[in-house]
Amino acid sequence: MNNSTCRLQPSSASSVALPIIYSFLFTTGSFANIFSAWVFSRYASPKRTQHIYLINLITANLLMCSIMPFLAAYFAKGYLWKYKSGICKIASDFGTLVIHVSMYVSITSLCWTAVNQYATLMKHNDHTQYSQSINENTFYWQTLKKFRQPKFAKYLCISIWLTALCVTIPIIVYISHSGTDQEDICYNMIVEYGEGTTKTIVLIATTCFFLLFIAVLLLYYSLVNHLSKIQKNTCIEKKHLIHRTVKRNILIIQIILAVCFLPYHIFRPVFYLLHSSEDCQRLNSLIETKNFLTCLAVAKSSLDPMVSLLLDKTFKTTLYNLFRKTSPQHQRHSGDNYLEDTTPI
Repeated sequence: MNNSTCRLQPSSASSVALPIIYSFLFTTGSFANIFSAWVFSRYASPKRTQHIYLINLITANLLMCSIMPFLAAYFAKGYLWKYKSGICKIASDFGTLVIHVSMYVSITSLCWTAVNQYATLMKHNDHTQYSQSINENTFYWQTLKKFRQPKFAKYLCISIWLTALCVTIPIIVYISHSGTDQEDICYNMIVEYGEGTTKTIVLIATTCFFLLFIAVLLLYYSLVNHLSKIQKNTCIEKKHLIHRTVKRNILIIQIILAVCFLPYHIFRPVFYLLHSSEDCQRLNSLIETKNFLTCLAVAKSSLDPMVSLLLDKTFKTTLYNLFRKTSPQHQRHSGDNYLEDTTPI
């Protein structure tokens, strides 16, 4: 199909609903993530790996929130903007960069959080008969040990950002120059569909997402299997509470990945397979479906403060104490009355 012969025209669902949704997400997400950043900067320990991963997640969320007003404007008026205009470049090129960098930083941060919870639980179960039978010098157990180390967590988060930027920036630069002489409006095929190089990178990113998604799923299965074995050897109720909490937290992360990101990553390959149709109306519908699924993935950034509330003891206790107007000293230490280096509630 010659995509240049098909002129995209957004429906009212895109030009009205998406701007409203992005405006709402910007308002709620900015406030919630700024508040979360304040709580972690003031009360959370920078030496706990859980907090490092969550702070990295909040940073990605704030970056995502910064582009939401431009996304709202793009879907409201992008079909009227000139392709070479500054506002179009910010909303389309820079917006695409921010969306994908923030999305994959969030996905990897959630996955590392799940691994950290699993690794921490294994550390505190090393006294059991089951754990003593395991060779902890293997690559698997040494890797889990690394995920509990704050220094490793910091380097891992930095590497995530550098990798995402190094992969995304060249693609965005290529896109920004590829359609200059072919398109006259901002809402066009180059921006919405992409070209050969873009599709290749998207498919690679989709593959990476499914690998991480399956890894968390296997992690949850391994945890359930592990707990079923060690619970035969211990009757300590507190330990059982920690086990249930960690299992629930990993399940929460799996649900977030499944609800917010899985539909988008399933649809993108389907989108590229179906694009060859000569039906321009169908192509418009596919692009609008893609945009709404992207919005669903972006919406996760506004919900992450609730994730922090569910996953992190310090955040939950601090929030509770702030409403109770307790002393700052109590707020600072109340989250440390749990197992050190653990992440359960």
